[in-house]
Amino acid sequence: MSTPLTRLAVWETAIHQSAIDCNCPPAWFGATGHLACVSKPSEGARAYLELPHICNLVSYGSNVVVTGQEDLLEDVLDCIRHVDYPGHCFETPMIYKLNQIFARVDASIFYMAEYFLPDPEAVLAAECPTHYQLKLLQQADLQDLYLPQWSNALCAARRHLDVLAVGAWDGNTMIGLAGCSADCSTMWQIGVDVLPAYRQQGVAAALTNRLAREILRRGIVPFYCAAWANLPSVKNALRAGFFPAWTEATAKPNAMVRECNTPEPYEGDAPGGDTPAAPPEGTSPAAENPGNDSKTSPDAEQSHS
Repeated sequence: MSTPLTRLAVWETAIHQSAIDCNCPPAWFGATGHLACVSKPSEGARAYLELPHICNLVSYGSNVVVTGQEDLLEDVLDCIRHVDYPGHCFETPMIYKLNQIFARVDASIFYMAEYFLPDPEAVLAAECPTHYQLKLLQQADLQDLYLPQWSNALCAARRHLDVLAVGAWDGNTMIGLAGCSADCSTMWQIGVDVLPAYRQQGVAAALTNRLAREILRRGIVPFYCAAWANLPSVKNALRAGFFPAWTEATAKPNAMVRECNTPEPYEGDAPGGDTPAAPPEGTSPAAENPGNDSKTSPDAEQSHS
C-alpha cells in the first residue's frame, strides 16, 4: 500500500508530466504570460503522443504553453500574446486564426480536449451505487476483451499498456468495462464503455470511481479525457470524483482531418439500398476514428451513466 496521494500531489504530478510532454520546465504552467518551446521526443512522455508535435497548446488555467515546430512558434505566440484569459485561446475565433498559421504546413487543429484529475478525498467520498456486480480485472484477464464494444476501455494497438480494469456484470453478461493504460510511469488513463441497454443507470460512474480508487491505492495518478461537448463523459468524470485540470488543442496534418470527415459506409445495406445498416451495438462512429492517437478519442462517447 502506497502513501495516500493528496490533491496537491496529484496536481503536481500532472504538471510534471505535462512538462515532460511539452519539453519545458514545470514552472511554465504557472507563469503569468504565454510561453513557447520546441517540441521534442521524450522517453518519459505519454505513450500515445506522436512527438514532436506540429503544434500543441496546453493550459492549466494560468497561461498557455505552446510546444511545436520551431518555424511556427513565433507566429503562434504573437497570435495569442495579448489574450489575457487563457480560455479564449481555445475558443473558435482564435482557432480560426491559428489554423491560418498552421495552413503553412498543411495542418489544422484536430484534437480539443479537457483533462480531468481525481480529488482523492472526493473519489473516496463519491456515492456511485450500482446493483450490478463489479469485479477487478488484472492484465491477464483482459486478453479476450479486445472487442468493439470495449474500444474506449481498452486499446488493442497498445494492449501491453492496459494494466487494470473493472467490469460490471448482469448475471453472466458483462455490461460495462472501465480500463486504464499505463501511459507514463506516474499516470494511468481511464476509459469506460457501457452497453447501450444499460446506460443512464450510473454504471459508468461506478466503474470509473472503483477503478480510480484502485489506481490511487497503487500510488499512481489516474486521469480522464473528454471532448468539451461530450457532456455524458464530462458528467461521468465529475460524478466519479474528478475535477477539470487542464486543456489541450493539438494540430495534426490536414490529411487526418479529411480522413476523419470521410464517412465509411457500413457493410450490408438494407434491401433496396435506401437505409444503411446500423453500426454494431456498443460502438459509436466517433470511437472508431482511425486518426486517434490517444487511448480514447476526445470525441468518442466514453461514458453513459
